[in-house]
Amino acid sequence: MRYSSIDFLRTYAIFLMVLVHFVENLSGVQSSLWNPTGFGAPVFSFLMGMSYHIWLSSQEAKGRSDEQISKTTIRRGLFLFALGFAFNILVWLPEDTYNWDVLTFIGAAMVFLNVARRMPSVVLLVICVLVFVISPVARAVADYPSYWVGGYFECDLTLSQVLLGFSVTGFFPLLPWIIYPLVGMMTARAVFSPDNKTPTTRPAIIGGSLIAASVLCLILRTHTPVAVQKHLLLGWKMFPATVEYVLCTLGFALLAFALTHRWIDLNPRFPRKGRAAAIAGTFSRHSLSIYILHHVVHLWPLWIYGIAKGQEATYYWGKALPTQLSIALAFVFIVAAYFLFRWMDRTGRGGVEKWMRWICD
Repeated sequence: MRYSSIDFLRTYAIFLMVLVHFVENLSGVQSSLWNPTGFGAPVFSFLMGMSYHIWLSSQEAKGRSDEQISKTTIRRGLFLFALGFAFNILVWLPEDTYNWDVLTFIGAAMVFLNVARRMPSVVLLVICVLVFVISPVARAVADYPSYWVGGYFECDLTLSQVLLGFSVTGFFPLLPWIIYPLVGMMTARAVFSPDNKTPTTRPAIIGGSLIAASVLCLILRTHTPVAVQKHLLLGWKMFPATVEYVLCTLGFALLAFALTHRWIDLNPRFPRKGRAAAIAGTFSRHSLSIYILHHVVHLWPLWIYGIAKGQEATYYWGKALPTQLSIALAFVFIVAAYFLFRWMDRTGRGGVEKWMRWICD
């Protein structure tokens, strides 16, 4: 079953990621103005957990065995994990093979969800709290800043550093990012399960409380000892995903879902077959393909142009275009992507999502 609230939120997340990547990679804008775009990846990861629970319920309703579900889940996770490596090599260039971008994360998270689906929500909640508490400690022990040069992750090609990047120091390490899909799955389990209908007020209250806690941490940070500011309350940062960042973005995901579920899914007057729902559904169904395609569309020309001018491939990265033009190109891509994937739907052509189902299901 499709829920329009999830389609709209996933569309919001993919729009945000397209915009920030165009502006950062083409124009080098990373000022505080763009910090709100850090909500895209958390919402996307949160919805992954929700979608997995919905998919799981549909598989159980079809009578698929636990073993069949596990095999499909693990195959999908490994597909996404391998796709992440191919993406890093072919789009971000070979030197970024082990940067642990979002695709490798969601692949690993998918495998973890196969284990988590058998656990009661109370146990999953304890795991999330432990991950949240351990993450700042793990970063301090691993000396997180030493792996980041000029704002980007770098590591030696040794087993220990590669595994450390995957778990703690990379762009999207398991700690603390695994919290988002786990909370998403727990939320879907509570709200969508026929025998356990939780009112949307509960995730809304929890989400609002987490946002308030984040704001409180940001306010109190300047009044805490230097050691606390250095290792625990680092301010609003996505890399690393700080205490304040995780609290706020997780709270936002919960609150946004609660509100859209109430205003859209539970609203009998909402036109579920209207134009807005159709547009959101298109972007949501093809969000993985759009994520990959938008990188190819704006990064490959950057690399090719740099080489053609006799420079390093990355020479024009962050300084190719003025900000206004980058923003305009992001919106042009979004419009073009909509018509491309609508045409693919009409003609029966599939993107990465269809390949994954064909290979893994």
